[in-house]
Amino acid sequence: MTLTLYAHPLSSYCHKALVALYENDIPFDYKLLDGSDPVASEFAALWPMKRFPLLTDGERMVAEATVIIEYLGLHYPGPVKLIPDDPDAAIEVRMLDRFFDNYVMNSQSRVVFDFIRPEGNHDAYGVAEAKAMLDNAYAWLDGWMEGREWAAGDAFSMADCAAAPGLLYADWTHAIPKKYANVWAYRTRLLARPSYARALDEARPYRHYFPLGAPTDRD
Repeated sequence: MTLTLYAHPLSSYCHKALVALYENDIPFDYKLLDGSDPVASEFAALWPMKRFPLLTDGERMVAEATVIIEYLGLHYPGPVKLIPDDPDAAIEVRMLDRFFDNYVMNSQSRVVFDFIRPEGNHDAYGVAEAKAMLDNAYAWLDGWMEGREWAAGDAFSMADCAAAPGLLYADWTHAIPKKYANVWAYRTRLLARPSYARALDEARPYRHYFPLGAPTDRD
């Protein structure tokens, strides 16, 4: 059965799912969601929420990046276990996955989405709130990453799949202070991970679409 991923190379949540696929060399068809038909209509018919990524496996549909990673681990296991077998270790992975999605990626997205709102519809309070959340997340993560290579346990996991795009775009949106050396070292390791480097390279032709402007001299 052929897996199909509906995704866009610039999307942080698509990066997260792609890393899981690339870590274990899982073959799949990539359907680019660039707004053009017939892929756009096909996607909307499958998932009216129109939020990507979306994975299909034959007649089965799996939405949301975290759930996609869980599904791949269950039905397409490979040598890299992104969710540990040990239940307690898995709890830590899932906690960190939620941390990066809820407090890093979602906060970053709030700032970007406000930027592209029509004039007169901006939410200055919401933007300030999102940036404050990012500041808190950076500070907490710097302490958490002391002495760690990866976010949870001793191995690369689903938490790191979330962290890679989360910290990439968060810094582009609301700069990570240089004083957080542990966060910066971790971010560097994530960007160098071959699975994420591949996803990031695939996004390069689309970087100019990033609303706040993507760096031209790094990442």
